[in-house]
Amino acid sequence: MIDHDQLFKKLLENFFPEFIELFFPDITNYWERDTIEFLPQEVFTDITAGEKKIVDLVVRVSFRNQDSLFIIHLEHQSSSQADFNVRMFTYYARLHEKFSLPIYPIVLYSHDSPRDSEPNNYTIEFPGWKALEFNYKVIQLNQLNWHDFVNQPNPVASALMSKMRMDKQERPTVKLSSLQLLVTLGLNPAQIELISKFIDVYLELNIEEEANFKSQLATIEPRQEEEVMEILTSWERRGIEQGREQGREQGREQGKQQEASAMVLRLLNRRVGALNPQLQERIQQLPTPKLEDLGEALLDFTAITDLEIWLNSDENLN
Repeated sequence: MIDHDQLFKKLLENFFPEFIELFFPDITNYWERDTIEFLPQEVFTDITAGEKKIVDLVVRVSFRNQDSLFIIHLEHQSSSQADFNVRMFTYYARLHEKFSLPIYPIVLYSHDSPRDSEPNNYTIEFPGWKALEFNYKVIQLNQLNWHDFVNQPNPVASALMSKMRMDKQERPTVKLSSLQLLVTLGLNPAQIELISKFIDVYLELNIEEEANFKSQLATIEPRQEEEVMEILTSWERRGIEQGREQGREQGREQGKQQEASAMVLRLLNRRVGALNPQLQERIQQLPTPKLEDLGEALLDFTAITDLEIWLNSDENLN
């Protein structure tokens, strides 16, 4: 099971300023970005329902050029829920009561369906009189078109395009576009891993889509292709390591070794051209750790002779 809330929480905690800058540039005109402070999660008891509700993200930040603060409250919803607007008002009232500060409430919806617009307000009305009108901001990803974000130099755009509206046949294109954007952002390895994992979870391709993806990958600028391939190789390497930790049975280990050798052979065919049967056999016989080493080394190969030198040097070391 995918823990959608945890995936989104990690993304938003690590790239909260970038999220605000992407979707709410008005806030960036009056906040002090360097004063962002994540507050402890709030837990509220819903007496009527008999359950506890945990607020996702509560951030305190300073107004620019003012000696005053405000709160940004951000909720992530992976499904459409009836009466969620009531819950947002309850959160607002409790947070206002506790902090006595202005609160900017936001909901981020990531469900695939339905595509009907989610409510962005809660009202209490009597005939001829409106007692309450509570409004909040809504970002509903399935109503946003990924094309509108592909040129945004923002890590949150790179991640969230995978959950935006797209045609089924566009999935390989969106995945490649997300990774192309990711490698241009100058992020550190941990940040790249976080976002690339997010993309891989929500755009896991089938065999046909994977072939389409690889075909498109071969057409992009070589330097960018190499950087995207490095991310793909790291995905495969992490998969091999996780598989080795989870299964100790000899059959499973052999399966992982075969899977790793197949991936390395595919990458080599792209880097240096078709391999003769002798070279293919030598690679298929390599143990999994050596395949992982070769998966990293091949990024520097430009010809089959580079592979042969690596294999010969590797054998001399053993």
